[in-house]
Amino acid sequence: VLRDLPSKTIILGVISLGDPKVETPEIVADRIRRALDVVPAERIIVAPDCGMKYIPRETAFGKLKAMVDGAAIVRAELGVK
Repeated sequence: VLRDLPSKTIILGVISLGDPKVETPEIVADRIRRALDVVPAERIIVAPDCGMKYIPRETAFGKLKAMVDGAAIVRAELGVK
């Protein structure tokens, strides 16, 4: 699907709010890497896959932390500050 959007900025859902389990940063990083196979980094915005209104605060915090930490892993791999 991402290949069909050659000029669009992609808001990439990298954490699943349908699953109460908190992802690891490595899982998030892998999801970002898969998108980087078809979309340049400057067109990707890392985000949850939906709103967090209905999940417990502790779970939401864990998922957001995994998202931030996973993005940091990929940034370091790309040499981006």
